[in-house]
Amino acid sequence: MTRRTTPSRHRARTLTAVAIAVAGAAAPPVPGALAHTAPASPCTPGATYGPPLPTRAVTSQLVRGGFNFLEGPTWDRRTGTLLLSNMRNPTGPQGVQPSEVLRFTPPATFETFIADSGSNGLAVTPDGTRLLAATHDNRAVSSYSLTDRSRTTVAANHLGRAFNSPNDLTTGQDGTTYFTDPSFQRGNRADEQGGRTSVFRVRDGVVTLVDDTLSQPNGVVLSPDGRTLYVGGSNSIVKYAVAPDGSTGNRTTFASIRTPDGATVDCAGNLYWASYEDGLVHVFSPSGTRLGTVSAGRNTTNAAFGGPDGRTLYLTSGVPGSFGLHQVRLNVPGNPY
Repeated sequence: MTRRTTPSRHRARTLTAVAIAVAGAAAPPVPGALAHTAPASPCTPGATYGPPLPTRAVTSQLVRGGFNFLEGPTWDRRTGTLLLSNMRNPTGPQGVQPSEVLRFTPPATFETFIADSGSNGLAVTPDGTRLLAATHDNRAVSSYSLTDRSRTTVAANHLGRAFNSPNDLTTGQDGTTYFTDPSFQRGNRADEQGGRTSVFRVRDGVVTLVDDTLSQPNGVVLSPDGRTLYVGGSNSIVKYAVAPDGSTGNRTTFASIRTPDGATVDCAGNLYWASYEDGLVHVFSPSGTRLGTVSAGRNTTNAAFGGPDGRTLYLTSGVPGSFGLHQVRLNVPGNPY
């Protein structure tokens, strides 16, 4: 997901007047929104899907711009809304970036859902009751209740050492969560990882190292069957086989891509990986074949599927101080994050 923001590259700036007006005050809970079972996944087991893109080069449409720096979109099926992080420029002696979770209700309503969330990557839990967040403000993985927005800590450290700045995450049906820990949002805080940037998993409160030999790991996503974990590294996407207990096998290279950022996957297992510098989402088949691209302009940070049928791809893209949410309709439904 988001890289280190500097004055010359990726630096988050203060919200424009449009974004301030959009953010507003925290929205009240939706009455009864969480009082029933979460809707079923748009993925149909055993279904056969055709080509995911209508053409090899697809262009998305802007929903709204004027935000500061958008990241971490994830679809909340219970409320039919998209949640995403809006990150601001670093503040204070530690140089930490404040952020809030925005909620987008199609077709055009934006509001602040969680103020001061400190979040980057987001994912709604499989039961639809909580929002998992890679939170760089406290260098942890956090969980927010979708009813009262109360916050708890899911992963605080590894072997007693603080993480760098958890960036992106993905969670399986069994609740195992995998997250990347680059140093992009560590700011001026002490390095307790000994110069390492890593991929971790957390299951039942236990944090386990997946890989500490990747330079600045970024986006992370599971295949629909949960058997493969994909991670964006230095101009490449790597993958790991996932065992039933959540443990991972050896790393292999899946594909090459410039500046890989956030990612999502559709029900056929096709990967949609944002390239920040390309301003594109590159689409790969499960075998690694390049299927085409989705354009959202400059500096694409992330993508997520949503909409009632799961066939709307949302993208976050723009320049710091003027980011936008984009959308496009595709042929194959996807997982919500």
